[in-house]
Amino acid sequence: MNYLKALVLLSKPNIILSVGLTGFTGMVLALRSLPDPEIIFLTLLTLILSAAGAAMINNIIERERDELMERLAKRVEALKLVGIKFLSFFAALLIVFSLGISFVFINNLNCVLILLAIFSYTIYYTLFLKRSSPFGTVLGGIPGALPVIIGYSAIQPEISFHYLDVLVLFVFMMVWQPPHFWSLAQYLSDDYKKAGFPTMPIIYGQKYTNYLISIYSLALLPISLYFWIVGIASNFYACVAIFTGMLFLYFVFVSFRKTHYHKNVFLFSIFYMLIINLSLSLDIILNQ
Repeated sequence: MNYLKALVLLSKPNIILSVGLTGFTGMVLALRSLPDPEIIFLTLLTLILSAAGAAMINNIIERERDELMERLAKRVEALKLVGIKFLSFFAALLIVFSLGISFVFINNLNCVLILLAIFSYTIYYTLFLKRSSPFGTVLGGIPGALPVIIGYSAIQPEISFHYLDVLVLFVFMMVWQPPHFWSLAQYLSDDYKKAGFPTMPIIYGQKYTNYLISIYSLALLPISLYFWIVGIASNFYACVAIFTGMLFLYFVFVSFRKTHYHKNVFLFSIFYMLIINLSLSLDIILNQ
């Protein structure tokens, strides 16, 4: 593994993809059309840099537990190659650069929200919620859901009643997080047990975890249809949301009988979330 590849791995590129797309959706939702290329570039740059920096800090904080998890072997190897000191410096550089761009070129609210996302992920979730409670992932979804509001704030710098629409998308992301993580925790329960994380399947068992996954998963479909109901999105978006939502529920309920489907639920949940954001953005842009 080379140095550059190690840095990319430690930045958690899959999370960066999610952060970038949801942030873009927030911008489109705020303007009801495609924003100016400059503000898109600046906003995505701040989101990507801050997310990468926060992910690197997360790797440093959890390095001892990560060494006990088989699925994170490559990430552990990458951290050893890069080194804690350099990664700490590089993560701080990315975060400072991100906040500077946001403060100077976007607006104060955007900068504050980015800072909130960084601290809620690295401190509130990583150091406290994830280690203390199996329900930690519920509130732990805050940093993952904030990018939609960060993107929205890049276009609308003042909080108003219009923020209701993006708050619904924020809620969707919050509700999506628990079944997404709990399905992974079901699939890799032994790994999380070795690392000492009090995940839902370990503390309360698979049956109770399945019950909670079903509740959260069932709530996603009606929440996603809000944008069609209020007239923001067209029938095209509604069809995509219904089809992917029903398909996600299919995987969820099959996994209750066939435990090897837990991995499928986790993977499809990512696809489901990305499709909802992408289809909403495209629908608004194409029908402006």
